[in-house]
Amino acid sequence: MTSSDCEGAGEVFSVGAGTTAPSVGSGQALDDSQLRSEKDMFFRRPTFLTVSAQLHLEAYMQEHPKVWTFAPTFRAERSDTPRHVSEFWMLEAEMRTHNLEEITALVEDMVRALVRGLDKSSFIEELIIARRSWETPNASESAVERESLRARWDNLTEGSWPRVTYAHAMELIQKSAKFGASDFLHKPEWESGLQLEHERFITATVGQGKPVFVTDYPQAIKPFYMLPSAAATSQDVTRSTTVACFDLLLPELCEVAGGSLREHRLQHLTASMQSRSSGHATGALGAELDRGNLPKSPEAGDNLDWYMDLRRFGSVPHGGFGFGFDRFLCYLTGLGNIKDVIPWPRSYGRCDS
Repeated sequence: MTSSDCEGAGEVFSVGAGTTAPSVGSGQALDDSQLRSEKDMFFRRPTFLTVSAQLHLEAYMQEHPKVWTFAPTFRAERSDTPRHVSEFWMLEAEMRTHNLEEITALVEDMVRALVRGLDKSSFIEELIIARRSWETPNASESAVERESLRARWDNLTEGSWPRVTYAHAMELIQKSAKFGASDFLHKPEWESGLQLEHERFITATVGQGKPVFVTDYPQAIKPFYMLPSAAATSQDVTRSTTVACFDLLLPELCEVAGGSLREHRLQHLTASMQSRSSGHATGALGAELDRGNLPKSPEAGDNLDWYMDLRRFGSVPHGGFGFGFDRFLCYLTGLGNIKDVIPWPRSYGRCDS
């Protein structure tokens, strides 16, 4: 349980005692009629099920160079797709580093070691044999054929995984749409992010069967705590429009992990938090920050004072990532629906146990 929404997207479940607590969907906020007065709240303030342990891991990272956790995560995202559930397990890690490539390399090495370890066991052979009973006329159309499963595992362990910037990925997608090579349902636009069909295009054209790291997404569509790409490369931070981050895309399934370098400078972190509530771009505050004019703590972020204190009293360059275990298990088994790898899946409109 926590009093903060790490991602800042509002996709959280509220916690209450002895009464039905509302959830907050994407982009929504609790109004006065949904919240009881603070004196009636169990924790004396709005409290939620965690969407990520990242912010708290950053506190541990101040003392220990590398930290991690593996725990349940809850998101009130109103998406009923084969890729989404409301409760899932996530591996999260934080480390001291000033290099995004060091984090992506860690993720790649981790996955490669995991798959190679499983490959040495009889798991893959048992899985392929078991697929014979799954592949019935009523089987999911999106399930991977057992002949393709071996190739999927091999692509995770052989050769390096390609990296592509968001800007380059968007350029490839827009060119494909412009010349009629691809018929996308969603128009590819810079600040609209990558839709599932766009991610699948990238894994097919850039990855060609291998996972793909997409880096440096637009600052406007990412959380407040990410370090601008320019700051990570010692460029003029006031002109930065992207952040030093990545998403790891797997063929067909797509996003399975995401991470970034964290903003470790108090002034710029405060400015980023303020800009999210005021609507102003963080880069526009860069000149004032460089002159030492520190903005006041944003009203909406008062429950993150402890997080800002991690910078106020000294911090170090660092970053980390979150890795969706259930999605990855879904990918390894070749199943077409994440709910099929979870004993009691809870998703939008469904909590049967």
